Amino acid sequence: MDVADKGDSALSEPLLITSVDEMARLGREYTQSSDVVGLVPTMGGLHAGHISLVERARAECDRVVVSIFVNAIQFGDDEDLDAYPRTLDEDLAKCADAGADVVFAPAANDMYPDGFTTFVEVGELSQHLCGLDRPAHFRGVTTVVAKLLNLIRPDRAFFGQKDVQQFIVVRRMVRDLNIPVKIVACPIVREDDGLALSSRNVYLSSGERSDATCLSEALAQARELYDAGERNALKIIEEMAETVIAVPSTELLYAAAVDPETLQDVTTIDGLVLVALAVRIGQTRLIDNAILGD
Repeated sequence: MDVADKGDSALSEPLLITSVDEMARLGREYTQSSDVVGLVPTMGGLHAGHISLVERARAECDRVVVSIFVNAIQFGDDEDLDAYPRTLDEDLAKCADAGADVVFAPAANDMYPDGFTTFVEVGELSQHLCGLDRPAHFRGVTTVVAKLLNLIRPDRAFFGQKDVQQFIVVRRMVRDLNIPVKIVACPIVREDDGLALSSRNVYLSSGERSDATCLSEALAQARELYDAGERNALKIIEEMAETVIAVPSTELLYAAAVDPETLQDVTTIDGLVLVALAVRIGQTRLIDNAILGD
């Protein structure tokens, strides 16, 4: 298919590509055109947060590719790979409504054929926050994102701030490996009660769904303390943690205040600081974060 065949605007239905070779051929065509190409990498189970990324890409780019691939190598042995939402038909309809040109939904054995042994790993950044209890997670993320960038060859790739460590790690990988793509962070999309949208929210029972608002409440508490003049990061972390553990169904995995470039812990808020949480509610692991500072 020639890139020019797509015309000047997105088709009502995106082109579905399931073959790595076909996607690579289209990626090579993209590099020969003057079009700005945007990539939105996802694992499917699309919600309004994902769609906001597609819409942002649509506003900034001539061509928009959405990848839908449940990436097994970023899941641990005891995680939710088998249960992760797989809703391709619904996802395709949402991508069409948001103006995607292409949906790339490869099979696992096409992305990782027999004999696959090469991985991309970003060192220290992958070892903080979510890397503490998911030690192989970011190696899986950076490996699949590197493959997607090589295949699709986008000018920009769009990531949500909810998965802020993923954004920071991927941005470092791109810098270190001189991959010619701009990594764009997009704001967190929340429910009316503050819960950050996540594909894993569907796992929550009604009671757990109510309890899950403790994450955004803890972050709101952190912001209130900061706005009131508190600059002791340890005090802010303590208050965040207390807000979470006051909810009986929760298990606090971490509450942290870190430098948003290095992910190193900070003790005093001076400039920008990332405050982040990981909480298990029932069997569901949820994350959230906010930026404090000027």
